[in-house]
Amino acid sequence: MSAETVSEIPVEADDPINTQILEVSEDLVSGFQRFPFQHIAEKSGVALDVVLTRIHAMQEAGVIRRTRQTLLATKLAHGALCAWKVDTDKLDATFDFMFKEDPFSGHVVTRSTDREISGSDYKLWTTLKVPQGESLEEHAEVLRKLTGAHEFVLMPAHGIFALGVGHMRRKSMEPGARYDAPVVMNTTTTIELTPDEWEVLLAIKTELTLDEINEDPWGPRADAIGMEREKFFEIAENLDRKKAIGRFSTFLEHVKPSDTGKRVTKFNALFHWKVPEGMQQQAGSEVGRHQIMTHAYWREGGPRFGGVNIMGVIHGTDKARVLEHKAAIDAHLEEVGIPVEYTNVFWGGRSEIKPSEISPKVYAEFHEKWKDSGQIL
Repeated sequence: MSAETVSEIPVEADDPINTQILEVSEDLVSGFQRFPFQHIAEKSGVALDVVLTRIHAMQEAGVIRRTRQTLLATKLAHGALCAWKVDTDKLDATFDFMFKEDPFSGHVVTRSTDREISGSDYKLWTTLKVPQGESLEEHAEVLRKLTGAHEFVLMPAHGIFALGVGHMRRKSMEPGARYDAPVVMNTTTTIELTPDEWEVLLAIKTELTLDEINEDPWGPRADAIGMEREKFFEIAENLDRKKAIGRFSTFLEHVKPSDTGKRVTKFNALFHWKVPEGMQQQAGSEVGRHQIMTHAYWREGGPRFGGVNIMGVIHGTDKARVLEHKAAIDAHLEEVGIPVEYTNVFWGGRSEIKPSEISPKVYAEFHEKWKDSGQIL
């Protein structure tokens, strides 16, 4: 596709046709699809050639950060949300190290609160995953020593109630909009894979290049690993049945403005709730029922975070509107008889996201590289 052709194609997310595509392609293509762009075309009602042209143009322009098949890494690796206590003058450098140097740190976000409260001195938050059989605690301790961070708190997920993005389709949601019934909690029990399954999994998880935004992105990847295409597809579909596969997704650049200054979102809010012991699953199912939630988990924050045990994230362009959504969730929890003993909002600031690595080989290489290093920041 020539640069001249691309320059004639609208690339902003709020273009009507792009919005129509993105409302599907962000988080409504579940599991493994042999022909994911055809699936997007069918569900969005936009012709396939237009879908391909628009996604290609938006990704080339940086409006779409990446297009990729996501994995349910909680089924494949040990993971946790990790809060870090870092000196203010080292916050940016620590952020950069986690994002650029550690393949096992995914989301890297600075967070702040509107008031001094339990946990507000933990300014850096990351997601952390390590391969099966490795220790989250040990890896985090290595990161702490390298960066000079004072403390970290690991908060693994005991249950998942919402996991998606869908910024475009959530923009017009009314506070309180929710599904007809509480959502079912997904577990984080890891699964074992065969060598062939690992080979296919690693082949499909890498983000698509611009050239791969076409009618058949997966066929050439099967060819590249020397596997017959039908076998490749069957293994991928079996991985889907094993709940190892997430969604096929176009990830928007939702924090930084586009070249014309437009933002998909502005506010990233991490909500904390503490509910009585024994009510975590029920509360998470009710929180995750609200369609505005992009992520909702049962995580135990412990005493540093006021005993919080339910966490969730939403995004928005208006802070007051974000708080209206939270107020609607709070009211709903009260209506269904779930007491909230503590709640707070941690606002996102600087933010970068990359897919977390899960390869044992890469893990070994990382620790070999840094094993003799002391504090470097």
